[in-house]
Amino acid sequence: MAEIQIERVQPQDEEIREEWARVTNEKDILGVCVARMSSEDWPWHVSIYVAEFIRTEPLQSELFDSITAALTNVAGVTRVVHEDREVWVLQGEPAGEKLIHACSAALETLAPSLRKAYAAL
Repeated sequence: MAEIQIERVQPQDEEIREEWARVTNEKDILGVCVARMSSEDWPWHVSIYVAEFIRTEPLQSELFDSITAALTNVAGVTRVVHEDREVWVLQGEPAGEKLIHACSAALETLAPSLRKAYAAL
């Protein structure tokens, strides 16, 4: 797996305390964005761009399960919920960069199948 590049993003919304994104030339397939919100209940929001488009089984479940497991295993994460098609919310005190790395590793594993499914849209 190639080195994962991450950048800290300047939040455009006052509700966002900090924001991180994966730098990739395949944003639609490998794009990940992590935001720490002002919310105390679910402070972390993780967006997986390709999850918006993958709607066939078994790939959809493989993607959702893989991302959920990856996030659950990040140090500091206490709870993970798949909130919306492409959004997971988290409780705990993880590092934003660690969340990006975990999701990116999961996406890299599924990348050949994701590319094929995305190309067929």
